[in-house]
Amino acid sequence: MNIPDKVINRLTLYHFILDDLREDEQYISSSKIAELLNIDNSQVRKDLKYLDKPGKARLGYNAKTLKKAIEEKLAFKQTKDVFIIGAGNLGSALAKYSNFKDYGLNVLAMFDNDVNKIGTTINGKEVFNITKVGNLSQRLGVDIAVLTVPRESAKSVANYLAGSGIKYIWNFTTCILDVPKGIKVCNENLIGSFLQFTNNDEVKNNNNDN
Repeated sequence: MNIPDKVINRLTLYHFILDDLREDEQYISSSKIAELLNIDNSQVRKDLKYLDKPGKARLGYNAKTLKKAIEEKLAFKQTKDVFIIGAGNLGSALAKYSNFKDYGLNVLAMFDNDVNKIGTTINGKEVFNITKVGNLSQRLGVDIAVLTVPRESAKSVANYLAGSGIKYIWNFTTCILDVPKGIKVCNENLIGSFLQFTNNDEVKNNNNDN
């Protein structure tokens, strides 16, 4: 069963909640999850149906069982090797984010065109010349790239990646990419998420009160 992208996103948030539960919290209700995320309870129950793990009346869902079910459904334990393209502030921060491994994402190397960065290491990840992407992609079997280059070079770099064996681009730039057919792009819209939050009526009202 294919899971819609929005459901996958919410299931990862549910996993965050389950991961933070105390050892003595054996069960969690859909209403508790909904309350923590400020979403509708019926949406949580609908999402959890993808896991085929029914809850118990008046108790809710077994936390450990539900957590494991999410991990299995979303293949957290299946390692996915990736390259980070762009060794600037954002790329470096992502390379240092240790929690990625908990979700099966393994950063193998970084790439840049800055001679001052090439040959250095960031959190144990070597920074290679971007011209090495194709060779290393083929040798290591990596087809996923995290794009963190400046906006002005994002399109050309994305097309270069597409011609170098990369099939999936996780785009952290503010540029909408036009890539060849067959290349999948996931746009990480940090600005959009921020504006959704700050344009929330409650947030605006709180700001107006100050």
